Amino acid sequence: MSAPTRDTCLALDLEDPLAALRSQFDLPANTIYLDGNSLGAMPKHAQTRAVQVLQKEWGTDLIKSWNQAGWFDLPSRLGNLLAPLIGAASDEVVVTDSTSINLFKALAGALHIQASRPDGHQRKLIVTERSNFPTDIYMAEGLTRWLERGYQLKLVENPEELQAAITAETAVVMLTHVNYRSGYLHDMQALTKHAHGQGALVIWDLAHSAGALPVELNQSNADFAVGCTYKYLNAGPGAPAFIWVPRRHQAAFQHPLSGWWGHTAPFAMQASFSPTPGIRRALCGTQPIVSLALVECGLEIFGKTTMAALRKKSLALSDLFIQLVESVCSHHPVELVTPRPHATRGSQVSFTHPHGYAVMQALIARGVIGDYREPGIMRFGLTPLYVRYVDVWDAVETLRDILDRQDYQLHAERHAVT
Repeated sequence: MSAPTRDTCLALDLEDPLAALRSQFDLPANTIYLDGNSLGAMPKHAQTRAVQVLQKEWGTDLIKSWNQAGWFDLPSRLGNLLAPLIGAASDEVVVTDSTSINLFKALAGALHIQASRPDGHQRKLIVTERSNFPTDIYMAEGLTRWLERGYQLKLVENPEELQAAITAETAVVMLTHVNYRSGYLHDMQALTKHAHGQGALVIWDLAHSAGALPVELNQSNADFAVGCTYKYLNAGPGAPAFIWVPRRHQAAFQHPLSGWWGHTAPFAMQASFSPTPGIRRALCGTQPIVSLALVECGLEIFGKTTMAALRKKSLALSDLFIQLVESVCSHHPVELVTPRPHATRGSQVSFTHPHGYAVMQALIARGVIGDYREPGIMRFGLTPLYVRYVDVWDAVETLRDILDRQDYQLHAERHAVT
């Protein structure tokens, strides 16, 4: 099949039913932004909302805003706005803390539930992938060291080995729904069903799927989930993350970070902890209101479309990206890492190149922003809310020109963030 032309891509943009959503974002001129899988673009409303929080709610109303502006209930209200995007019910999600901290809570809660079961003493394995996002592995390593009860972390080499690795000794399976390097998409329903068949609980990290593709946590009968809001949900750098605990687990859910915001009556100032009923027991300390308030700016845009429509465009964009790269860059040592089948592909395209970091820096210098992850992987995030088909064509054309001319610096100093 011949590669589409730029005019073909322009025509696709004219026919795109989601094209108007791009106007909801403040995108810089002369920039093709393909890094929404790392940091989403800024919604136009975010600046107005930030000024409102700073000048009115904080500057004028001061501490009264905990009540008058709804600051106290903000984690729950945002959680309910986010819930439909991940297949959760109301009062099952709170937006709070970081993904790492929320994963710690979920993992500790899952291990506690398992330990209370009759066969809990036999279940000492936490199963995850070696290619999982490092912080997930680090948090599990740290928790197992602190528990000192014989818990072990088992790292599986590839997705095909996961089912065999989940046995009657497994306490918890901890997986990222879409792999951050390759964009590989797990079958949530099948893996959860298999894990439950072995008596294990499952935690899903939705960092690279929430807001990018349809997620059905309750339909899949998952046990816990966490994720960030600053990628496809466009909440801003370092914005608070989220944690999902289904109603069936909430009464039994406990975690060691029992801060006062999770207390049943935080301003009773009691000397002992009594967890609040429901999802708010997943909260810990006082909430970061300025950054928390901006989460809504990204979430409200999703009310103008559906996850099914976003998924359809996402797959079309990534199909186009793969086709173009393999058409015009085939004489260069670029190799596709992202799965071709739609059923196992997230919303990014990853290619390896022997000089991937240098090539990516050359792309960024020319206004095509993706990012780089070891080993040798150039990542291109395709956020259907604002990425156009012509952006894909222009990005690949820039990549072709850089590779053809070898217009990249091999020995450039590495930035702290790649």
